[in-house]
Formats: sequence, structure tokens, C-alpha cells
Amino acid sequence: MLALLAASIVASGQTFTCTPTHVWDGDGPVWCAEGPHLRIAGIAAREMDGTCRSNQPCPDATAIEARDALVRLMGGARGTISTGHVVVRGPRLTCRSEGPAGGNRTAAWCRLPSGADLSCAMIKTGTVLRWDRYWKGPACR
Repeated sequence: MLALLAASIVASGQTFTCTPTHVWDGDGPVWCAEGPHLRIAGIAAREMDGTCRSNQPCPDATAIEARDALVRLMGGARGTISTGHVVVRGPRLTCRSEGPAGGNRTAAWCRLPSGADLSCAMIKTGTVLRWDRYWKGPACR
């Protein structure tokens, strides 16, 4: 449990592994067994209270729909904890840090074991939007 509480920011440009253990919403944070709390780079989802911040894209999908889409990509729900985070036992992600994303989160571009880009996979669910201000990812197909 200590690793879940002691998140560290991964330096920009560094590659790291994230084995997802908990998901908050459709763009993170995703808690990694290795320590970092991941903010999925280049996308925007609604906040869990249903709002969107004024400076970001606002998808039509609800926060729950976006979170559940991410949970499915992370192997499905295994329960919840008292904070509201959904417990997952996700596939190991290979990520490249974009540096701090506010608080104790690391913004990162990640690949699923299939090689698919996680940000693109979330956009394809229709529950999040590409955030052009931060988009440095691939052309999604």
C-alpha cells in the first residue's frame, strides 16, 4: 500500500513501466504498482463531478463512461477502494514521461502491450477528446 501513497514524478523524457492498479477517471490518475501516478497525455475527460475545466476540451461522455472505458482497457474492474478509485490489474504499459502534470502526477504517453497508443485508444472510445494544447502523440488511426 505504501507504493500507492508515495507517488514520484518521472522526469520528462524518461521511459518507465506502469502496471496499473487503480483508476480515478478517464484521463487519470492511474496508479502504477511501480509508484508513479499517471496522467494520460494529450486527452481530456470530464471531472468525476461531471464538470469540465474552462481551459480544456469538454467531451459529451460522462466522467463515469470515460473512467469505465479506461478501466476496460486496464483489464476490467476488480473492486473499489474508499477513495472511489477503481481497482484494476491492468496490462503492463510502456510509458514516456512529459514531466509533472500537477500534484503528484506524471503526464505520459503510454503503449499497451499490443503496441497501441493509450491516448489514441481512449479517443477511439468516444469518451475523451484530444487536447490539442498538449497533443504530441501519434496520428491516431
